[in-house]
Amino acid sequence: MTKTASLTASRRNSVDDIVDHLYREITSLRLLPGTRISETDIASQFGVSRQPVRDAFRRLETMDLILVRPKKATEVKKFSMRAIEKSRFVRAAVEAAALRKAAELCDKAGGFELDSRIALQHKALANEDYSGFGALDYAFHKAICEIGQVPFAFDIIKEEKEKVDRLCILGLSKERRMPQLIQDHEDIAAAIKAHDAEAAVAAGMRHLSRLDETIAAIQINSAAYFTDDS
Repeated sequence: MTKTASLTASRRNSVDDIVDHLYREITSLRLLPGTRISETDIASQFGVSRQPVRDAFRRLETMDLILVRPKKATEVKKFSMRAIEKSRFVRAAVEAAALRKAAELCDKAGGFELDSRIALQHKALANEDYSGFGALDYAFHKAICEIGQVPFAFDIIKEEKEKVDRLCILGLSKERRMPQLIQDHEDIAAAIKAHDAEAAVAAGMRHLSRLDETIAAIQINSAAYFTDDS
């Protein structure tokens, strides 16, 4: 590898490290909406020049997680109700289509896969593994898309789900939400295995609507974390 190629690879690795670090800090709300992020401080923390930090900031801005303003401080992006409503609309539309396809195409192996995913969720609940439940939740929705032979749909669902998940950390704790979420998953799985597309969609939309009251309460109780986009 040439010296130039080595430097390029090193900078790319630095950018990835910074993006990964800030992504975790922002999505876990260790960095709260509105928090200012110093380009100089991040460069010092990672022992790099400011250019990899700028590159990382651009990627995080594309992910809609930070707000980069020329000649002003970069900050963690505040929540936008308009963006949240758009995200939930998109997810609901894609998820409904995936559920219909899964109900149409589900076979014995697909039913077993759904049951296995739910069994792992019950195990997480029994072990009070609240942090691990999130990954199991994602895996269940991914399995639905795979059964419906639309695996690409999960890319959209995941992207839109992540936008709302960050917000919901401010709301009900996972330990309070998990039993209801698992029951919803069981209802969805039962409808898919019965090849009842409309029941599957109804259960899926009921599952998504669980967040309505939570989001409304968060908007009132944590108003400082929201931008005024009315």
